[in-house]
Amino acid sequence: MKNMVNTTVLGELVDLVMGQAPSSKDCNFDGRGTPFVKVGEFGEIRPMIREWTTNPLRMARKTDVLLCVVGATCGKINLGEECAIGRSVAAIRPHATKLDQFYLYYFMMTLVEHLRSGSVGAAQTVISKEMVETIQIPLVSLPEQQRIVGILDEAFEGITTAKANAEKNLQNARALFESHLQSIFSKRSKGWIDTTIGDVIRFIDYRGKTPVKTTSGIRLITAKNVKMGNLQDSPMEFIASSSYRSWMTRGIPQKGDVLFTTEAPLANVAQLNTDEKVAFAQRIIIMQPEKTKLDSTFLKYLLLSAPVQQRIRAKGTGATVQGIKASLLKLIEISFPRIVSEQELIVKKLDALNAENQHLESIYQKKLDALEELKKSILHQAFTGELTKAAA
Repeated sequence: MKNMVNTTVLGELVDLVMGQAPSSKDCNFDGRGTPFVKVGEFGEIRPMIREWTTNPLRMARKTDVLLCVVGATCGKINLGEECAIGRSVAAIRPHATKLDQFYLYYFMMTLVEHLRSGSVGAAQTVISKEMVETIQIPLVSLPEQQRIVGILDEAFEGITTAKANAEKNLQNARALFESHLQSIFSKRSKGWIDTTIGDVIRFIDYRGKTPVKTTSGIRLITAKNVKMGNLQDSPMEFIASSSYRSWMTRGIPQKGDVLFTTEAPLANVAQLNTDEKVAFAQRIIIMQPEKTKLDSTFLKYLLLSAPVQQRIRAKGTGATVQGIKASLLKLIEISFPRIVSEQELIVKKLDALNAENQHLESIYQKKLDALEELKKSILHQAFTGELTKAAA
C-alpha cells in the first residue's frame, strides 16, 4: 500500500438511510419505546440519547456510521446505535463484505469541513444524499482496512490519553487561580467595608440596542467577546465610524472599565484593554467604579470570585437562558478594603498569579492544539497511502 490511488464512490459500498422524524405525539422522555437521536445530540464518539419514540420511522444499527446532515452540527459523525433517527441524521450502512465500519468512521472524520463547505441552504446548512453517495473513498481490501483501523485505534488511544492529561492540567491551573480568589474574597477582612454594586459603580448600559454592522470601522464589542477574565478579539465586528457619535449616547467607556455580561452567558467579566474608540451592544453593562473608593482591576477580580458569582446567579432569572436585571445587579452585596492602596496591593498579587496561570494555560492549550493537528495528520496519512506496512 505504498500509493493508495484506487477510489470508489461511497454509494457503491454503503446504503444510506436518511432519517425521518416521528410525530411529536409519539415521542417521550420517559424511556418508552425506541431511543431517538436527532440534531444537537452529537458527541465525539457516541450519540446522546435523550428522547424515545413509540413509532420509529427510520432506524439506525450498531454497525452504521451516523452523520449529522442538517444544522449547526452538520458534518459531525458518530458510531451507530440501535435507535430511531430524525431527519437531521443519516445512517451510513457499509456493505459488510466490502467496507469496514471503523475504516468508514475514520475516513468520514476527515470530511467534516469538506461536507460543511459543500452543504447547501441559505437559512440552514444541509448535506444531501447525493453529496454523500458521490464521495470518493480510497478502497483497499478488508484485511488492509482492518490493519489501518488497528493503527489508528492505537494512535488515537495515545492521543486521547495525552489530551485528557493536558485538559486535566489545564483545569488544575484554572482551579488553582480560582482558589486564590476564593481565599481572598470568601471572608470579610479587617478594614473592609460592606456595600452594594449600585452604591459605588456607575453603569453604562447598551443592552437591547442592535447596531448596523459593517465590514470595517469602529470595533463593536458584544457579549461574545467577553470571557471569564479576558476580552477576546474574536469575533471581530464593526460599526461605521460615522455612526459612533450617534450610537454611543449612553456613555463613553474608558480603558480599564469592567465589562459584565448580563445573559447568554451570565456574569462573564473582563476589562476594557484599549484606549481606542470601541462601541458596545448586546447584553453588556460597562461598570465604572468611583476611583476614590474602588480600583477597577480589583472590581474585576471581585466579580470573578466565587462568592460574588454565586450571589449574582442567585438573583438571575429565566427558564432557558439565565439573566439578571440591572436593578437587581445593583443590589448585589460586595466587600472591599476601605483604602484603595490596599486594593492595589491585592491586585498586584492577583495579577502575578493570573499571569502565571495564563502562561500555564497557554502551554497546555498549545499541547492540545498540537495533539489535534497530530490527529489530523495521522488521518491524512491513513487515507493517502502513507501508513505503509513497514511503518506499522
